[in-house]
Amino acid sequence: MMRLQLSHSWHIRRHGYCALVTLLFLSVFTTMSSQSHAADFQTENDPLYTKSGSLVICGGGVLPHTLLDRFIELGGGPDAHVVIIPSASVIADTDIHARMSGWYDRLADNGFASLQILHTRSRMEADDENFSQILDLATAVWFIGGNQNWLAQTYVGTRTEERLHNVLARGGVIGGTSAGAAIMSRSMIADGKVEPLLSSGLGFLPGTIVDQHFKKRNRQERLMRALQLRPGMVGFGIDEGTALIVQGRSLEVIGESDVSICLSPSTKRPARIESLTPGHKADLIALKRAANSRVDTLIASTDRHVPDVQNGTLVIAGGGPTPKEVIDSFLEAAGGIEAPIVVVSNALGDYPPEQREVCGWLQDAGARNVTMLHARSGEELSSPSLIALLKAARGVWFTGGRQWRLVDAYMDTNVEELFHDVLRRGGVIGGTSAGATIQGEYLVRGNPLGNEEIMCEGYDRGFGFLPGVAIDQHFTERKRHNEMVELKKTHPELIGLGVDESTALIVRGSTMQVVGKHQVTVFDSPTDSSIETPEFAILKSGDRYDLRQHRRVETALAEADTPK
Repeated sequence: MMRLQLSHSWHIRRHGYCALVTLLFLSVFTTMSSQSHAADFQTENDPLYTKSGSLVICGGGVLPHTLLDRFIELGGGPDAHVVIIPSASVIADTDIHARMSGWYDRLADNGFASLQILHTRSRMEADDENFSQILDLATAVWFIGGNQNWLAQTYVGTRTEERLHNVLARGGVIGGTSAGAAIMSRSMIADGKVEPLLSSGLGFLPGTIVDQHFKKRNRQERLMRALQLRPGMVGFGIDEGTALIVQGRSLEVIGESDVSICLSPSTKRPARIESLTPGHKADLIALKRAANSRVDTLIASTDRHVPDVQNGTLVIAGGGPTPKEVIDSFLEAAGGIEAPIVVVSNALGDYPPEQREVCGWLQDAGARNVTMLHARSGEELSSPSLIALLKAARGVWFTGGRQWRLVDAYMDTNVEELFHDVLRRGGVIGGTSAGATIQGEYLVRGNPLGNEEIMCEGYDRGFGFLPGVAIDQHFTERKRHNEMVELKKTHPELIGLGVDESTALIVRGSTMQVVGKHQVTVFDSPTDSSIETPEFAILKSGDRYDLRQHRRVETALAEADTPK
């Protein structure tokens, strides 16, 4: 069954007239869109915001069958209800069957439930409740190539757009090629060979700008200029015969070429342009965080911050079994076994583990007032019970796992500030493995796709309980020395701390002491990036080091300063 909806309320018969109308419309439409989509600002600039469903964004040209096969697969395979929107095509009004015949032949080979067409040139019709009802059952929507401005002029801000977003919310797929790719982002390149004219698209991929025919038409300069006009956005340049597949935060490429990922330069960082090739993946949230950080220069700062815990105590454990003396030091700093302690478990995964799994080791050590924290939403973060819990806490412990999960859960929230308050009132913050790394100002191994790389732009900021440092863990066991050298050469303003397993640092003020079985490696050479191999010091159990003075604390002096 096929549904063909056509409206001839607006016909363009001459190309010169078409261009004039487009330019005149854009000047009005851009203003109108900026007003009607003011509510999009928050989601466009929220790096954690991603859409449900899937996107198949094709760069134009001849598309391999594998792209369409993937589109149908994501739309439900044999149960897919496909809707094609050809409104970007200049002949969509006059010869729609001829225009679509090739698509019918190619898509029909996949075998699915239904294939229908949705088309109009009238915004009034696109906003009519009855016009786009077929989208209420659609699982897969495809935009034909042509002129993206016609798609925007007709559908942006209408009831049809709302229903298209609902397709994604239900877990469906939206795909498109050429103009159907450009329309995917809210900030849309409407025209211009080098200097882009920006307008509003349909916003299926927030926080981005999409360009197509990218290498074929040499559009890198155009996209980079568009990113300068929209600070904080990620640019995707998609080549012909190629598709970017977006599912939540996961990005992958299929097809014949690649996708260029582009970030604007900042005062501290050069432009970033890298190729995402078939068979490899990227993380959308990491890229959006990186783009935002190029606007917020705090992350890119090269100022040296003094490592000094002005109040309270830090316990920084390198992973593996936690020695008894480390546990005892943590409990003592919290105020004893009766002190209220919170164990933060988000690094372990999306869903809360069993409380005994994360709190039992403290309870076995005698702690009598231990609570697990695994908040997962903005509503939970602002709950009175959570706030009261952290305001009463004398100790907070971060489990091991993946540190990026802690960033996503708590960075720049009221809860992060409550963590700092524990220190301000003289309490203790501790953690092991990922829970050690998160305590530094610079976050290492934050890449959501794996922990092999020590640096990941976008996930390179920790909670900063210990300013001016980068902390790595499992250091000697996983042979991470050379990677810390590279980090130190890239960020000479930082002090690098490599903490071994079953070993911890106890930090008060600017002085840290090593506790445990193995060693801590300190990279604290002068801030000169030209040094080929930064110097380092090895500290063993009982050794102390003054981070402010950049030197060891002599044993006799340390013993004299130890409270009796």
